[in-house]
Amino acid sequence: MENKTPAFPAALRVLDALARSVSGVARFALAAAVVSLPLVAVAAGPVTVKGKTLGAGKLLNPGWNEAKDPNLHRYTFREPSATVRSDVRTLTAFLPKELCVAALVDGEGKALKAPLRVVVAGGRTSPVTLVVAPGQQIQFENQDPFNHKLYVVGADSKGFQPTETAPAKSRTWTPPGPGKYEIRDQLAPSVRSWIVVEPHVVSVGYPDRKGDFQIDLDPGPYKLRAFFDGEAVGTELPIVVAPVPVEQPLKLPLVVGEGEAPPPIPGKLGPKVPGKMPVQGGGE
Repeated sequence: MENKTPAFPAALRVLDALARSVSGVARFALAAAVVSLPLVAVAAGPVTVKGKTLGAGKLLNPGWNEAKDPNLHRYTFREPSATVRSDVRTLTAFLPKELCVAALVDGEGKALKAPLRVVVAGGRTSPVTLVVAPGQQIQFENQDPFNHKLYVVGADSKGFQPTETAPAKSRTWTPPGPGKYEIRDQLAPSVRSWIVVEPHVVSVGYPDRKGDFQIDLDPGPYKLRAFFDGEAVGTELPIVVAPVPVEQPLKLPLVVGEGEAPPPIPGKLGPKVPGKMPVQGGGE
């Protein structure tokens, strides 16, 4: 096919230049939108705070210690081995279930609309210790192939009386007010857990086996506190969460064992609070 020279070369050059300018503007607008969208999302969304715990080896599981009492007749075939170190034989807490890291504010916490799940399975609950705001509904789910009969320990059952829950069934309960509630099971003595109603809690997290934890928080000041067996343990850690970045590692560990002190970590801390330890900043 024969290629012919356009009859209006000047007009075509003008149209081509106009098309190039329009496409350039469009490309610039698209690039600006792509860049600006993540910034808006980061500023508006929660921040993931990552930290470490210190002193978890001092937390002993009360259920396992209770089972060792010979008067309860919960005998086991396990015997101490001379080839295993004594510190390894110590029945310390299983952190992913038993140690609850709570973020507290000076104001009032707010209960979630959806109930919080507590799974009953394998002779235990998951989690073992749960910290909630007042008015929070809790749903106990039986995932065992047999019945459970949960109740609140004490003369006053707080509206949670022993009632059988069949396999694959659940029951809900709302604690009546602030305080500590111990949950037991009439049919399985190994089930022992705690619900702590804390007026200032806004979010909770659980560490992994190594003691590392993360918790999602909106920017602002908080106090991190660990709860074990329904009690506050260790030392409170003040932190300040910045709007960015989306992940902020803490420079100081959260002390969860009594008698433990955080090791010195190089780097600057946040602003000092009169009469208290320095406030831990979340990011750099």
